[in-house]
Amino acid sequence: MDKRKVLRHQIIDHLMAKPAENGLDAAVALWEVMAIQIISIVGEGGFNSLYARSIFLVQPSFPWLEGELPSEDRFSALGRCAASQTPAQVSAAHCLLLITFTDILASIIGELLTTQILRSAWGIPVSDQTEGIDHLTAHPKEFKHE
Repeated sequence: MDKRKVLRHQIIDHLMAKPAENGLDAAVALWEVMAIQIISIVGEGGFNSLYARSIFLVQPSFPWLEGELPSEDRFSALGRCAASQTPAQVSAAHCLLLITFTDILASIIGELLTTQILRSAWGIPVSDQTEGIDHLTAHPKEFKHE
């Protein structure tokens, strides 16, 4: 398996495993900043297609996930469908959804660019010394977005 793919999955697992007052808010925050970066590359329609495909692929594991994409608030459906789920279920679903989405994206634009986009969107520094995730200590909402 490609080392960067493993790193990308580890980053997502790590960010989704962090305790938060509201795991749904943390997951949506990850989606929102990532969407800005990806839309600038593949456009709004491209992002929506990738997102809808990801929902479709994850729904067998989490049937309560909804696939609608309202134009005014892209991720409002995530909140509605997650409201009746436990925090652990919400976290697991969003983790799988992010991994699925980034797997599809990486198959289109490449692993290296996908990992760079995630690092940029989520404020994760690139380390020349290590490809590990030990330096990820901030909560996603605490990342600086420039």
